[in-house]
Amino acid sequence: MNMEKVNLLEKFSLFKEQWSPKIVGELNGQHIKLVKSEGAFVWHKHENEDELFLIVKGKLNMEFRDKTIVLEEGEFLIVSRGVEHRPVAVEEVWMLLFEPVATLNTGNVVDEKTKHALDRI
Repeated sequence: MNMEKVNLLEKFSLFKEQWSPKIVGELNGQHIKLVKSEGAFVWHKHENEDELFLIVKGKLNMEFRDKTIVLEEGEFLIVSRGVEHRPVAVEEVWMLLFEPVATLNTGNVVDEKTKHALDRI
């Protein structure tokens, strides 16, 4: 067994790319990912996966077609499978994501922000 602690601030210091999730752990078929984000992501949904967004630094607007939920540092939101959403960060946001291993970051949309292979840090 490989049990080692993970320092989130240290891991966030290892990359600068926006909207490019990095895998920092795996748990029961779920990837634990870190992502830095600024600006608007694409409208998308995940047909088979729920997603957990935990804000480590900054503030995120999670837009839905009928409302926006504002997430502050230390807050998280679970977006249910099949729900169309768009994360928007006015300033840089650091997020921790829990998602099933097979989850594509852009869900049902493939564009320039789609990441098919993620780095592990």
